[in-house]
Amino acid sequence: MFKGKVVVVTGGAKGIGKAIAQQFEKEGARVCVIDILPGGYYTGDLADRQILEDFAKKVTSDFGHVDYLINNALPLMKGINDCSYEEFNYALRVGVTAPFYLTKLFAPYFSKGAAIVNISSSRDRMSQPQTESYTSAKGGISALTHALAVSLAGKVRVNSISPGWIDTAYTEYEGPDALQHPAGRVGNPMDIANMVLYLCSEKAGFITGENICIDGGMTKLMVYHNDFGWTLDGDI
Repeated sequence: MFKGKVVVVTGGAKGIGKAIAQQFEKEGARVCVIDILPGGYYTGDLADRQILEDFAKKVTSDFGHVDYLINNALPLMKGINDCSYEEFNYALRVGVTAPFYLTKLFAPYFSKGAAIVNISSSRDRMSQPQTESYTSAKGGISALTHALAVSLAGKVRVNSISPGWIDTAYTEYEGPDALQHPAGRVGNPMDIANMVLYLCSEKAGFITGENICIDGGMTKLMVYHNDFGWTLDGDI
């Protein structure tokens, strides 16, 4: 169903983004990856406005339209103790501003039945200490998702996915690392890629403005000290 479709994937050189790009390619899509790492369709820093404009111009010049935009690029993760003003803003430019601006640049070129999938994180609703830049960017893209879904109503469906622990090396964990997940295992990039392709398909034609958390059930697990074997060891 994706043969000949034009797909833009940000941060598609490795990890989840690479899995998404490869799955679309297997389905016959023409995939335009932009990443700071070299070797793909376009190399550049998503925090740079000129890069975004040049990239969008190249895609629309090469193909004339865009069917699917996957905003996946990874923001910087630093905490309140060490994250500078400049670093915090850089994380937001990569994680929120770039998805917004690419959507704006591609808006006149989205084809009928187009879809956007934003990759957020389960950290958009929960946190570890010292993760403010990343968490803020992921919370921002989750909110941006429903805002864009309303603004682009009738033109483009917009959804987001919030991955939990996804091991990009496809490591198979045993013991507590696996069992702490109600699903009984740690996730891998295909868990996310499969949902991206579903959300872009006609089968998801009635889904827009939605966030889907794919975390093996971790955000649904209530944890209390000394309850069901959970014990807090030391200070947070």
